[in-house]
Parts: sequence; structure tokens; C-alpha cells
Amino acid sequence: MKICPKCQKTYQDDNLNFCLEDGTVLQQMASAPPPTVAMNVPVTQQPQQPPQQFQQADSQQGSWQQPQQQAYSMQPPKKSSKAWVWIVLILGVVVLGCGGLLGGLFYLGYQEQQNQLANTSTSPTPMPGKVTPTPKVNSPSGRSSVDSLDLSLWVRPTSLYGTTKYEGGELIVSSIGSNSYYVITGADDLKSTNADVDITVRNVDSKPARIGYGLVFHSDPDKPLTQDYVLLIDSMKQRYRVAHHIPGDEKDVIKWTKNTAINSGSAENKLEMRDHPDTGKIDLYINGQLVDSIKNEFGFPGGVVGIYAGDAIPIAFKNFEIRTD
Repeated sequence: MKICPKCQKTYQDDNLNFCLEDGTVLQQMASAPPPTVAMNVPVTQQPQQPPQQFQQADSQQGSWQQPQQQAYSMQPPKKSSKAWVWIVLILGVVVLGCGGLLGGLFYLGYQEQQNQLANTSTSPTPMPGKVTPTPKVNSPSGRSSVDSLDLSLWVRPTSLYGTTKYEGGELIVSSIGSNSYYVITGADDLKSTNADVDITVRNVDSKPARIGYGLVFHSDPDKPLTQDYVLLIDSMKQRYRVAHHIPGDEKDVIKWTKNTAINSGSAENKLEMRDHPDTGKIDLYINGQLVDSIKNEFGFPGGVVGIYAGDAIPIAFKNFEIRTD
């Protein structure tokens, strides 16, 4: 006779090795049933967590990596119930089958690290990563030295993370999926610290956005999407939000906020940040109107600029400028 050490059910068939109730390895009984023993079975797996954001730079490995899968250890004589296997399989099917529903709970982030971008306004043979300053002009903030970035040089011939093309004087960028965002950052000399940065964006197809699109600033030039800020808008609902990144995650600094300064539909919107290191504040403007100010707590010292496109919506970027003293 055999007994299940977990549920204490007995079996007359000595050829049976596993409990028919919970799959536990059966043990041979002595002439009399043993007294009930409290089994302290250690759980070898960590609780399954919701998928986290992840990113991978083209310049490093050229492919994005899947989130790590949890390993479930089943070692005799304390074999885990087969019910765990079915639970994992069912959860996998639910995630695959309901991606549109679950997508609102998390975002997938991708980025390109643009260490070899050549940005210029006039030079025919620019040095990689450099900008050519344009003549000084008056600026409301007093910063009058303007560097205009050539966005035609930000086109990626191929990418696993999104699409880019330059036409009609605009860089048109789209992320790979509706629940993902695609970030391209500039070279390490395109600094947003102690500067004013502005860019014009346009929702090409007038589609609503859940994640948004817009301007990246104070980004780590060597590790995009690990320390930065983003000013994002959704023109269809005339709203904006501000977020920052830590490795593998995006955190809201200011949640979606309505503001009529935002032009609706496919109209152009000018986004601007003005960094004030002396006060530690960053002023945020939309179409020349101050909409918010934040304290610089998460920006990378000496951080750089970039662009952000989410929701698989084609977003057009133009007039990307950096003003310094």
C-alpha cells in the first residue's frame, strides 16, 4: 500500500507512483499508517510578476530581448503539482490572446542610440555627432546661440523597433506596436542641460494616443531610457504628460493633463523645455505657452536630446533646435 504525503490519500496499487489528486510522489506505507506530519514544502519559484518594460539599443546587440521567464523546479521526492504547469500555460494563452486588453497595463520601450549622428544646418561635410551653430538670434529666455539639427540624418535604414523616413522636410517616426514607444536619442554633444530645446511635432493620421509622442531631454547619452525626461502630447484629446525613465520602466511625473494650448488633430504643435540649473527647475512650453514646471530630480547631468513616438502612430518631427547662452 502507498500513501500521498501531502493529502494522505492511500492507494492499494503498489505500481502507482504519483497521487491522482495532486501529483505528489507516493510513499510506501508501513504495516500501519504513519501519524499525520505537517510538510514544509519550500516554494522554489518567485511569484510571477507583470511583464516589465524593456529596451535594447541597436548599437549594442541589434535585437530586443524577451523578459526573463520564471523557472519552476520540480525535484523528487517533493514534486510540485502538475497544476502549476497548467496555470503557466493558461496564463500564457491569456496574455497572447488578450494582448490588446492587457496592453494598457504596461508599455514596451525601444530606443536607438545615435552616437554617430551628424547634425548640421549649413556644413556640407559635418563631423559625426557635431552641430554647426546658426547666427545668434533673439530668444525670450535670453539664450541666443541656436543649433539647428538636421533630422534627415536621424533616419534609420532598418530597425527592429520602429520605422523612420524623411520626406517633405519632416522626420516621420512610428513605433513597432500599438502598446510600445520608440525613442531615438542624439549624440553626446547635443546637450539639453543649461539650454532651451524645442521641436515641432505633428500627428500625421490624426489618431488618438494612449502613450503619446514628443520630446526627450536630459537623457543619458550612453544608456538611453535609463535616466531622462519626456514631454508628450496627445493632440486628439488636447492633453500632455511628463514622464521619466529608469532601467526597464517609465514613471509619470505629471499624468495626462488637458490643456487648450495644444492644437488638435493633425495640426502642428511646438514643444519646448527650458532648463534652469541655477534654480533646478525645468519650464515646459507648448506652442509658446508655459504649461508646467518641474524640479529636475531625474535628469542625467550633461544629458542629451531625443524624440519619442508611441502607439504605432506616424509622428512627424521638424525644426529641432537647441539654444544656449
